[in-house]
Amino acid sequence: MTDINALPPLRDIIAEYGLGARRSLGQHFLLDLNLTRRIARSAGPLKSRNVLEIGPGPGGLTRALLETDARHVFAVERDKRCIEALQGLYAAFPDRLTIIKDDALKFDCSPLSVDSKITIIANLPYNISVPLLIGWLHQISSIDSMTLMFQKEVADRLSASHGSKNYGRTSVITQWLCNITTEFTVPPRAFVPPPKVTSSVVKLTPRVQPLAEAKFKDLEKVTAAAFGQRRKMLRSALKSLVPDPVGLLTSLEIDPKARAETLTVPQFCKIAESISSRN
Repeated sequence: MTDINALPPLRDIIAEYGLGARRSLGQHFLLDLNLTRRIARSAGPLKSRNVLEIGPGPGGLTRALLETDARHVFAVERDKRCIEALQGLYAAFPDRLTIIKDDALKFDCSPLSVDSKITIIANLPYNISVPLLIGWLHQISSIDSMTLMFQKEVADRLSASHGSKNYGRTSVITQWLCNITTEFTVPPRAFVPPPKVTSSVVKLTPRVQPLAEAKFKDLEKVTAAAFGQRRKMLRSALKSLVPDPVGLLTSLEIDPKARAETLTVPQFCKIAESISSRN
């Protein structure tokens, strides 16, 4: 195995390829290999796993992943400068690293899981972190686990309990399909350039079965309606989905005067299933 420490320092790579972080791409680079190794460890054993990384940048986390006994690392990057900068790393690990030029929001990870489920480990671009997560939840049957860096505010929403101010649409959909563990927080100074917010590394492990019976598209519609007007009572917020929201909610033993943030995930699933059966 190539010694990672024998490769040029990441700061030299950044200077050589002019990798000034671009705000339009949500780029904040991690250069501390001790930190990137900690992220890799948070994912658990990677032996024989295929790992997907999004937005590798100059390759800080990529190096840490290649130090593990993961079978293969697939790095999806859309920035041409970063793709060029990663060629030295590819030359050192040609049998274990594939660099894919693509838009992460359009990338389908399911073909990577033909012989085993994919493990996703990434320092996500902040500006697209939630759409990326929702896209992966749609492909959850192909995924073994996800260890992801979010803004702390977003991470807090993912694991928020019903009744709290952070509880919302993303909380419901994510908790419906995954167990969520916040591994550790990362201060702004750990990044180049430093963002204005603290970040958190979160591990999401797909449940053996969803928390309750529901169809994804139906749960998305219900949570969008409910939390899109979260100050409204459910009897008003759900009018766009069902002619008689009061009757529906009453039949499910849910208070029509309740607001979205007070409902549990299974209660949202009940609503989604009931509306689906009536359409």
